Amino acid sequence: MGKLELYAIDVSAPCRAVLLTLKALNLPYEYKLVNLMTGENRTPEYLAINPHGTVPTLVDDRVVLTDSHAIITYVVDKYGTDDSLYPKDLVLRAKVNQALFYEATVVFDRTLLSISKPIFTNNTVVPVAKIDAVYKVYEQLESFLQAHPYFAGEQLTVADFSLVATVTALFPFAELDAGKYPKIHEWIRRLEQLPYYAEANAAGVKQYYDVLKAIGFKVLK
Repeated sequence: MGKLELYAIDVSAPCRAVLLTLKALNLPYEYKLVNLMTGENRTPEYLAINPHGTVPTLVDDRVVLTDSHAIITYVVDKYGTDDSLYPKDLVLRAKVNQALFYEATVVFDRTLLSISKPIFTNNTVVPVAKIDAVYKVYEQLESFLQAHPYFAGEQLTVADFSLVATVTALFPFAELDAGKYPKIHEWIRRLEQLPYYAEANAAGVKQYYDVLKAIGFKVLK
């Protein structure tokens, strides 16, 4: 195989989901920083690769993928030594997909992005209703984890990578109370034990927190 090229920035939750997956598979890749803060994603050179101007983008020879969910499932299918992270069993795969779709639509788009996008475009006042929506997500996640240690069942999958990258980005807006949400807390602690977690997710989360702190935001009650 040729070396994969990943266009990304670590403050991005979708990028961190891809990093977690690549590290889990022990795949070599070339990291190409795309600085969203300086508009590198809108340059003609980058738009020629990804017309959406989004991150992450994965280039694998002639294959170009521009969605984190497509990327993480693709690399497991193509390069995984087994299918544990994205099972081929029809029912198990459906459960992984279900969790991925939930993360993409509810946790990321309707919740995280609805708060963070205005902040990064100089609207730093967050309506309290959006914070309430975060706690609603926590309640749903806590419920999902009642019966199983991971979001698709008994084993770690790419759904957990996608969710943990986004969920940990919600903490600056709504602190996770371990007493109220013990299952989420335990799930995160399990993922933190992965040997690549600190590099692939925790470091980028800290960068994200630092950027938010520098910008500043307040909740309008």
